[in-house]
Amino acid sequence: MRLWGGRFSTEPDRLVQEFSQSIDVDRRLYRQDILGSIAHCRMLARQGIITAEEAAAIEIGLKQVAGEISRGEFTFDYALEDIHTHVESRLRALIGPVAGKLHTARSRNDQVALDTRLFLREMILETLDRLADLQETFQERAAAWESVIVPGYTHLQRAQPVLLAHHMLAYHEMFSRDAARFQDAYARVDVLPLGAGALAGLPYPIDRQFVAEQLGFAAISRNSMDTVGDRDFVIEYLGAASLTMAHLSRFAEEVILWTTSEFGYLTLSDAFTTGSSIMPQKKNPDVAELIRGRVGRVYGHLMHLLVTLKGLPLAYNRDLQEDKAALFDAIDTLLPCLMVASALLQSANVDTERLASAATAGFSLATDVADYLVAKGVPFREAHALVGQAVQRCLATGHDLATLPLAEYQAISPFFDESVYQIDVRRSVDARDVPGGTAPRQVQLQLSAARQATAALRAWIAERRRRLPDLTTLDIPRPQS
Repeated sequence: MRLWGGRFSTEPDRLVQEFSQSIDVDRRLYRQDILGSIAHCRMLARQGIITAEEAAAIEIGLKQVAGEISRGEFTFDYALEDIHTHVESRLRALIGPVAGKLHTARSRNDQVALDTRLFLREMILETLDRLADLQETFQERAAAWESVIVPGYTHLQRAQPVLLAHHMLAYHEMFSRDAARFQDAYARVDVLPLGAGALAGLPYPIDRQFVAEQLGFAAISRNSMDTVGDRDFVIEYLGAASLTMAHLSRFAEEVILWTTSEFGYLTLSDAFTTGSSIMPQKKNPDVAELIRGRVGRVYGHLMHLLVTLKGLPLAYNRDLQEDKAALFDAIDTLLPCLMVASALLQSANVDTERLASAATAGFSLATDVADYLVAKGVPFREAHALVGQAVQRCLATGHDLATLPLAEYQAISPFFDESVYQIDVRRSVDARDVPGGTAPRQVQLQLSAARQATAALRAWIAERRRRLPDLTTLDIPRPQS
């Protein structure tokens, strides 16, 4: 049984059936499809479009279909195209012709939009849960490493010393922005499309607000033509996911660099590394490399849908069928990466002595020496040039700024005296006691704010989940008399 075909005199070619089917992909939406159908059926009965007895038979049958699919007892067939057709076909086999009344006041165009939105609401909340887990891991590492000083880098060259906790919380900020993007996207996903019909609305006395309340939607779509052709909400998820993957990749790249012999700052648990098939000594950061390597998949799905949408006239076009494979794979890529990144960081240990030594190398205190001259009344631009000369003298004589003889300093400027040797990495870090800075007091404030933000995110997720129907049991509120 197909949902169309009355005006056709021949069956679709088998090649066309296989080419155009989407059941391999959208069978994943069976619970969403059945849940939406139950809410729609209840609305039809409430509005007198079908009888209460018909609605009861349909709902019982739909739940039986869901059970068969979940238990693996269901047979899928390319000839039935998609999950909607499979569900309705099986429903008809179970309860007879009354199953045909379920599709009253509904099109596959608004039905698939509903299924995708129901699914994506859940997935956004799941994504946010995983982001919150990762944020908490960075918070834990920041607290554990709060006194460890490391070299900060620009251009991958040692720049200035910072607290490792400050470094950890920088990633926390990235993932906080990611979380905010997913939260923002949720508002545009949380819109009921059902009732738009094929594109023009419906000639039945439907109650869209009732369906929205049943399914926990915060709003109802306003324009039927836009509703069935809209996949902006999918692209928003993919856009947010792409940025999250970019941030995961930056983290993975630093893990890879820091675990090299050349850096040696970080070691990973054997449980999160692999070996070589030919070189017995190797311990490879493959997990981090795989995170970095999977970024392109999510980027590709984003570009795929952007290109798909760019030339589509209103309203629905079959091209939009391609959205789900892209969305599902992006989700299936992102969520494991978030979980693995969190576990990877939990498994890591740092070499504090090597980090402390590296924090002082490479003239990382040069800016502090310039600031020392500024405190003595030297204009910063002049101080910058004078310290540059001191670095030149260090390179020429084999010294660093901490061991350059005072006579060398004073040959450059009379403003240098013995107090220049009091400059060290701890004073450098402590001096940056401004909001957002790396001083211990500021980092403690940042950590406290990070914990509060994640707690607020957890509460936001819980509140949205309370509004949703139960997809596992297909439990939604009964219609009011």
